[in-house]
Amino acid sequence: MKNYIKIARPDHWVKNIFIIPGLAVGFLLVGIDSIPDIVIRFILGFIATCMIASANYVINEWLDAEFDKYHPTKKYRPVVSENMKFSLVMVEYAALAAIGLIISWFINRNFFFTELWLLVMGILYNVKPVRTKDIPYLDVITESVNNMIRLLLGWFCVTASQLPPGSILLGYWMGGAFLMGIKRFAEYRMIGDPKVAGLYRKSFERYNEQKLLCSSMFYAFCSTFCMGIFLIKYRLEYVLAMPALFLLFVYYLYIAYKEDSAVQKPEKLYKEKKLMLFVLFIVVLFIILTFVNIPALKLFGDPFLIDI
Repeated sequence: MKNYIKIARPDHWVKNIFIIPGLAVGFLLVGIDSIPDIVIRFILGFIATCMIASANYVINEWLDAEFDKYHPTKKYRPVVSENMKFSLVMVEYAALAAIGLIISWFINRNFFFTELWLLVMGILYNVKPVRTKDIPYLDVITESVNNMIRLLLGWFCVTASQLPPGSILLGYWMGGAFLMGIKRFAEYRMIGDPKVAGLYRKSFERYNEQKLLCSSMFYAFCSTFCMGIFLIKYRLEYVLAMPALFLLFVYYLYIAYKEDSAVQKPEKLYKEKKLMLFVLFIVVLFIILTFVNIPALKLFGDPFLIDI
């Protein structure tokens, strides 16, 4: 039983904190109708998302077993090293998916369909004949769309009658693509052998360090551009936070160069104390800029015309 719990990766549930920015954006643009109702929806939504994510992890672990045996650490996963039964794995998958969708139904219809989208993405990413994780670049794009889905889940905890701006959705999506691209970059460097890397992850047959790094920088540029549009459009004061966001991307890349980097296991990033402090600083900065008006910043938004 311990192994079946382990392949659901409850230690990865911390990733679902990416729902919270969706809540924040909802508060900023829509407002708060009833704090107790939103808290209840968030708690239920977080549990539902953990169940759906675990369902995706279960099929991921089972279908990746033949490849994980080539990874220095993943070869010790239960599905690779233990005698686990396919029938029980499928029962576990179905049970987790059902629980997540049932809870979602009681939140609102848009939340339910967004959770269903998250579940479908797990199938497209892991299951043949599609299995997007084997296709270079598409693997990053389809895995990181889960980032945008989590933003929507947080948003739908606040309101089910509107959609967030496309700029923040694309920015959040591309931010996730940067994280996934850098994760692969760190993995590729750690394995150190292109042939073994290709056996572990099929997309690595078409990747190399340069391609992974350059594509990750492209995702970072797309993300910061889209988020910049959102921040300046909806509250000009947020422009002061942009340099901090740029530094966050740069520091994350710096971490990727560490030996056995935590970038490979995002659920372990809390061990990077400096990174956590910097994220906290950015959160506090955004809170301050939400309530402090700086009229001089109108120079960034209004025409600046000089007669000559």
